Amino acid sequence: METAKRLEGIGEYYFSQKLREIDAMNKEGKNVISLGIGSPDLPPHPDVIKVLQEESAKPNTHAYQSYKGSPVLRNAIAAWYKKWYKVELNADTEILPLIGSKEGIMHICMTYLNEGDFVLIPNPGYPTYKSAATIAGGKCMEYNLTKENNWLPDFKEIENNLYVKRVKIMFVNYPHMPTGELPTTAMFEQLISFAKKYNILIIHDNPYSFILNDSPMSMLSVAGAKDCVIELNSLSKSHNMAGWRIGVLCGAKEKIDDVLRFKSNMDSGMFLPLQLAAAKALTLEKDWHDSINAIYKVRREKVFELLDLLECTYSKDQAGMFVWAAIPANYKDGYALSDKVLYESNVFITPGGIFGNAGDKYVRVSLCCKEENIEAAIKRIKN
Repeated sequence: METAKRLEGIGEYYFSQKLREIDAMNKEGKNVISLGIGSPDLPPHPDVIKVLQEESAKPNTHAYQSYKGSPVLRNAIAAWYKKWYKVELNADTEILPLIGSKEGIMHICMTYLNEGDFVLIPNPGYPTYKSAATIAGGKCMEYNLTKENNWLPDFKEIENNLYVKRVKIMFVNYPHMPTGELPTTAMFEQLISFAKKYNILIIHDNPYSFILNDSPMSMLSVAGAKDCVIELNSLSKSHNMAGWRIGVLCGAKEKIDDVLRFKSNMDSGMFLPLQLAAAKALTLEKDWHDSINAIYKVRREKVFELLDLLECTYSKDQAGMFVWAAIPANYKDGYALSDKVLYESNVFITPGGIFGNAGDKYVRVSLCCKEENIEAAIKRIKN
C-alpha cells in the first residue's frame, strides 16, 4: 500500500528517530545523558495535581466535553492573558483550548491552506511548521534569521522574494526557539504592518514567554494585531505540563470560528479534570514562575560550563529552556559535534541543523535535566 502523496518529503521527526537510537544505547548499558529535548523534568504545582485528582474522582466528569472547551478554562485563559500580557480576550469567542499547541499548528494549516499556497517558515525554526504546512498542501518559503540581525526577520529580504504576494500564512515564534531571542514591540509592529500590506495571516507561537524572561509579551498586545494575528500558547513549558497536552489558540472571533470548523471534525474536547486543573495552573502567581526560573538559572550556568568545554560560543541573554551555541570552526556542522559527544561521551545534545540549514553551525542544549546530570555530562566530556 502506497502512502499518500501529501507525505512526500515528510520524514519521521528527528527526535523520534534519535530517541530510538538512544534507547538502544541504553539497553547496551551506556546510560546516555540526554540534553536534547525540551520536556520539563519538574512537576506541576501540587495544587494543580490536587485538582486533577479530586475532579477525576467525581462520577460526573468523564463525559464528552464541548469542542470549545470548558467555560472555566476559557475564563481562566482570558484572565491569564489580561494579567500577564495586558491583552483583553472574550472568553466566549476569542479563545479555543487545544490538545497541545502542536495540534493547533496542524489545525490552522488545514483550515486555511489550499494546494500551492505559500507559507513563510523561519529558518532556523520549529520543524513542525514546515511539516504541517507541507502536509496541508502549502509551499514553504523560508525566511532566514541570522545572528547579525539578532535572529529577527529581515523584511527587506522577504519582500525581495518574487512570491511574497502569494504568501497566505507566516509562522513567527518569539521568544524564539531555538535561539532564545526575545521579541520587541517594534518588531511586532513591523510584522503586523507587513502582514496587512500583503494580506498575510501571522501565526505567533508563544510557549516560551515565561522561561528565563522577566517580561512576557503577546503579539496580541500590539494595536491592530487581531486583524491579522492568531496566537498559540501552551502550558507545557510555563507550567511543567508538557504531557498533559494543554494549549490554546487566541484571536478574533472569525478566525476562532474558522479553525473550530476543522477542529470539531478532527477531535473532541479535553478530559474535563484536565481542563479544571489547567485553569488552576493559570492562577499561579509570580513566585511560582520565579521558583522554576531559579532552577533553570542554575542549570544554565552548568550548561555554559559544558559549552565552554566544547569551545562553543553563545549569548548569555537567551530566554527559554535551551541554550543555542555556535560550534568551533573545526567541526563540519552541529551534527558532527553532536555525534562526537554522543558516541564518545554518551551525552546527547541537539544539532542545530534540524531547525533548518541556518542552524547548521550550531547546537542546542536543553535545561530540562537535573543539575547533577549536567555535571555528570561535563565529567564525561572531560574524560
